[in-house]
Amino acid sequence: MAKAEATVEELVSMIERGELRLPEMQRQYVWRSTRVRDLLDSLYRGYPSGAILLWETDEDVPLQSFAVSQSSNPYQSRRLLLDGQQRLTSLSAVIRGEPVTVRGNRRPIELLFNLEHPEQLAVVTEVEENSDDSEGEEDGELNSDEADANEDELLKRFNKMTFVVATKALEQLPQWVKVSEVFKTNDNAPFFRHAGVTSFDDPRYEKYNQRLSRLRDIRKYMYRMDVLERNLSYDEVTEIFVRVNSLGAKLRSSDLALAQITAKWRHSLQMFQDFQKKCTQETGFDLELGLHLKNLVAFATGQSRFQVVGKLSLEALQQAWEDARKGMEFALNFARNNLGIDSPALLSSPFLLIVVAYLGHRRNYALSTDEAQQLRYWALTANAKGRFSRGSAESILDQDLATIRDGGGTNELIERLRQQFGRLDITPEELEGRNQRSALFKTMFLAFRAAGAKDWRSQLAISLGHSGSQHRLQFHHIFPKALLKGSYTTREADDIANLAFIGGKTNRAISDKAPVDYLLPLVAQQGATPFETQCIPVEEKRLLELEHYKEFLQERRKRIAERLNAFIGANT
Repeated sequence: MAKAEATVEELVSMIERGELRLPEMQRQYVWRSTRVRDLLDSLYRGYPSGAILLWETDEDVPLQSFAVSQSSNPYQSRRLLLDGQQRLTSLSAVIRGEPVTVRGNRRPIELLFNLEHPEQLAVVTEVEENSDDSEGEEDGELNSDEADANEDELLKRFNKMTFVVATKALEQLPQWVKVSEVFKTNDNAPFFRHAGVTSFDDPRYEKYNQRLSRLRDIRKYMYRMDVLERNLSYDEVTEIFVRVNSLGAKLRSSDLALAQITAKWRHSLQMFQDFQKKCTQETGFDLELGLHLKNLVAFATGQSRFQVVGKLSLEALQQAWEDARKGMEFALNFARNNLGIDSPALLSSPFLLIVVAYLGHRRNYALSTDEAQQLRYWALTANAKGRFSRGSAESILDQDLATIRDGGGTNELIERLRQQFGRLDITPEELEGRNQRSALFKTMFLAFRAAGAKDWRSQLAISLGHSGSQHRLQFHHIFPKALLKGSYTTREADDIANLAFIGGKTNRAISDKAPVDYLLPLVAQQGATPFETQCIPVEEKRLLELEHYKEFLQERRKRIAERLNAFIGANT
């Protein structure tokens, strides 16, 4: 294995000219903007940033596209990038000022540089152990009414950082400049004007000048490259790719499985991605490619573990994919039309879809009326209780797949739920202490929407799909957190029984008013029905007063539990 070195600028140019390509075994670009921010910060400080692994080959290897644009490469001989895609794609996007393609959507990575950053590192990077690199879209999320509540605290935190993900508010402040604009020019005059530096005598002039030069020097950052020899076969390189990433724990098991599948089934990645895109466009379910691969493995083996994928024959993979694709189509249709779940944001775990897909397949997509009703009951109960959110999710999924594989059906699936949770109805006590991260919160939204809940001003039915900030759905604290502060804990303030669903404009109009002050006038104007659909007790004024907050929570929990049980239905 040869050793080499190249600067960031050279590597970015290699990508742009099409001299550096991606083999099909690679996963897609998935980094969040915050990961790009942290990478830039590391390079700015000269911290180590790992090595780049390349393979030089003349072999006609299946390729996939970078998330940034490339020129066509007229030469057959090329270098393939095996490790470093996320870093180099991010750097290419920032330095060239070009958007990246993520799941078919083009979006910019815009970072801001703090000309007044502290000399010493002031903010330690926060590591989320089980984070998913994939960056979610704004639409289809349940947003909090507290998002803008602590702007002053956020600004203080940002001022201690060197790089941040851009916001319109920060862009207007004089000390923040766009990173991509700095890389486009060596002229510092526009940035000095933005910062209000009008003369060489300004004490900030030299400091800003040095910092902007240091930022541009990221292009000179030197990466070590390990280059695999030309005489290695594609299968050998795939094995190296899997081993390197397994030992380094850099990729998820689904990414390693994808490498093994595509090595055996050339050009299959595009087919998987096309189906992923089709599901997004036709059903609104933008699911991770890894979930579709897990579904493929489930249909091929009757269990969900990726460890066995390397032992599957090409024929077994091809047949399983054909079946898995049909099964997922059934599951998504069932979720949307039988369960009322029209967004992955409303699933406590997407593993639920694999169980529905596999059951539909084993029943040849011919369910009796009773079995369809029982499947609905199982799915909604499993979703509300968080079946795949406790313990080992894959072990629980394998239990359900084994139940179906061995001839069991909905009765047996429901019995497994009962073994896990005991009673399957939802009690008021079960809601206590739960917040917006609870699986029950998602079911509460489903139940309220089914009951006809609307925004209290616009009368738009609550939906995850509304466009525009004034209509985009938020979860609202009926007793505002600012009102409860000092008298009740954060846990009590965020209790699921204190949350309702309204639009952003309505939320801002309410601000931190007490419910006795804002709800009763709305009830007088609109009647009680809009609030009864969200189980809010408005008929008794005292429950809307601050001193009776805990009684309000108790009463609303009772009503929510009744509504959830009615929505889920009985086990027939």
